[in-house]
Amino acid sequence: MDQKGNAQALVKRQIVASLDRDFARLHVNACALIAQTSSETLYVAPTEENTAPAGPSQLPSIGESVLRGAAAVEQTFGGITANLWDDPFEWTLPEYLSTPDKVIDHLAEVEATRLRAFSSFTDDGCLQKHIAVPSGGTQTLYQLLLETLDAATRCEANARLALKMLSENGTSGFII
Repeated sequence: MDQKGNAQALVKRQIVASLDRDFARLHVNACALIAQTSSETLYVAPTEENTAPAGPSQLPSIGESVLRGAAAVEQTFGGITANLWDDPFEWTLPEYLSTPDKVIDHLAEVEATRLRAFSSFTDDGCLQKHIAVPSGGTQTLYQLLLETLDAATRCEANARLALKMLSENGTSGFII
């Protein structure tokens, strides 16, 4: 293909490329968060004092937050590529992914599923296709990807907050 053809192909995939970068960034960030976490603190849930009358609220652990974000991505892209909308909860339990290395290996598998799906997006127009979702309805691929990106981003924020809280307080104050 000539340079003009390559440029036209890139213009037709601007939204796809942008979403691809956003999901790739989430993957890199999740791996970095897990790499900074020891096996001992991977599933330690920090508590945050809440000023509301309900008392302290508990954040999910770093590992749980990262795995929830990965599960959202895995469920969406498994659904897109294989029409397999299963919740990955069963194979992402802390008992199976008990160390940072195992979590990072799992994240690599999720990323591979995501990359397979993105390689099938020929242009931005395909994002307007309606697909059946587990709730029984349909929605555009674009809307589904945005919802998944939002959910995974919120999970990453929880993991970052948990890491910050555990780092500031040290793990000596937590019962493991």
